[in-house]
Amino acid sequence: MDTVDRWLDPSDLVDSYVHRCPARELLAVLADKWVLLVLGVLRASDGPVRFNALRRRLDGITQKMLTQTLRTLEREGLVHRAVYPTVPPRVEYSLTELGRDLGRITHAMGMWIVAHQEQLSTARVEFDEREAQLPQPV
Repeated sequence: MDTVDRWLDPSDLVDSYVHRCPARELLAVLADKWVLLVLGVLRASDGPVRFNALRRRLDGITQKMLTQTLRTLEREGLVHRAVYPTVPPRVEYSLTELGRDLGRITHAMGMWIVAHQEQLSTARVEFDEREAQLPQPV
């Protein structure tokens, strides 16, 4: 039986992520909030984006975190880094074909979040209210 065929059963898919799937490392990368935001900015751009332009678009990200995030995405094959021999060197980032393909999925996630934003907010408020009413340990 082909590996993909075995994953058609949801319990097999979960087991593969838990025990032996090499995708676990990529899932850990994608779980980082800055990764999804960087991918989103690059996806929304008309072309390559320079480092400082990315940093301006990503409110709250530090230079160190943006550098680490871009290096991680480059390592995973999702982002292309182009260095031009100028003084100072000019560096631009763009999505690879793999990154653009993943972008369709992350864009769908973003659209789902926007569509359900009110429900998510309500659920958080209701949870917090229930938690506040629980007896506190002494």
